[in-house]
Amino acid sequence: MNTLEALQHRKSVRAFLEKEVEKEKIDTILSAASQAPSGANIQPWQVAVVSGDTKAKLQQQIESEFRTEKRGKADFQYYPQKWVNPYKLRRIECGVQLYSTLEIDRKDEQARLEQWVANYRSFDAPVMLLFFMDSSMETGSFLDYGMFLQSVMLAAVDIGLATCAQASLSDYPKIIKTVLGYPQDFTLLCGMALGYEDKEAVINSYRTPREAVSSFTRYFS
Repeated sequence: MNTLEALQHRKSVRAFLEKEVEKEKIDTILSAASQAPSGANIQPWQVAVVSGDTKAKLQQQIESEFRTEKRGKADFQYYPQKWVNPYKLRRIECGVQLYSTLEIDRKDEQARLEQWVANYRSFDAPVMLLFFMDSSMETGSFLDYGMFLQSVMLAAVDIGLATCAQASLSDYPKIIKTVLGYPQDFTLLCGMALGYEDKEAVINSYRTPREAVSSFTRYFS
């Protein structure tokens, strides 16, 4: 599979097989992703690979906190505080596509809640990746990290694994850092589900649309 093919095949997967991911494959993915560029080669990424009993403990604590309506607070502001179009519309359409695929009615608040809670279990993927960065890093390192994350996802596609990048897993940084033993002053950027795709699952059957190149590109000569 070449890079163009991997870019086309990558998608957010939200249902996984109950199949262990081999450590060798995770190492291969992270080794490949470590070739991503970073300003002055600072390589700001720190990765936690969470599975088994530790994953069960972590997601149980997060889910418990969420269900008691003790909403967490991420280490940084991911989304805009005021949504404007076309971004607001794209966000709405993304949610509609998800719930429509699952045949969850807009008024079914309990079903929508349970689907959201699945985020905190990494959609029951066997592996949850969590991405940290030293708090001394500045905005440029967020750009570096984006290239690293995309590299992780493309490398996973190349060796037959699936992923879902998850901003939601940054909602409870205090719990995550405490359970995993990371310094509280580290920045938790996001998480990622990793595993083998359940290709029979309905939730994996749709793809979100992308804008045409002409809509976001201007040529100057």
